[in-house]
Amino acid sequence: MLRTVLLGKIHRATVTGACLEYVGSISVDSRLLAAAGILPHEQVHVVNLNNGARLVTYAIEASEGSGAVVLNGAAARLAAAGDQVIVLAYGQGTAVELEHHQPQVVYVDAQNRIVSVHRSVEHAG
Repeated sequence: MLRTVLLGKIHRATVTGACLEYVGSISVDSRLLAAAGILPHEQVHVVNLNNGARLVTYAIEASEGSGAVVLNGAAARLAAAGDQVIVLAYGQGTAVELEHHQPQVVYVDAQNRIVSVHRSVEHAG
C-alpha cells in the first residue's frame, strides 16, 4: 500500500504578485524550490494564511534570488500581494520506503529569503 506524505514545504512565504492573465501555476524563486526539494512542474498545494484558501496547482521556476512568489491564472483570485502562504509538495511511498523519511522544510523571512532549512516538521507550542 502506498502512503502519501509531505516531501517539501516553503513555510510562510509572502506573495509578491498575482497574474490573472497567465495560464496557471505558481511562480516561485528557483532557490526556494530547490531548497524545499520541489521540482519545476511538480504538483503543489498552496495554503493562504490570510484568507484560508487552499488550492492545487504546479510550480514553475522564477528567477533565482528574486524572492518571487506569484499566483497565476485562476489562482490569482485566491491571493493578493502581501498575503502569507505555505507551499507544500507531497509524494507517495511504501511503509518501508518511508520508514526514515523526513520532509524538507524551508523557513523564509518577509522578503522570501531563506532563514533556515530543516529535515523535519517542527511543532509550535
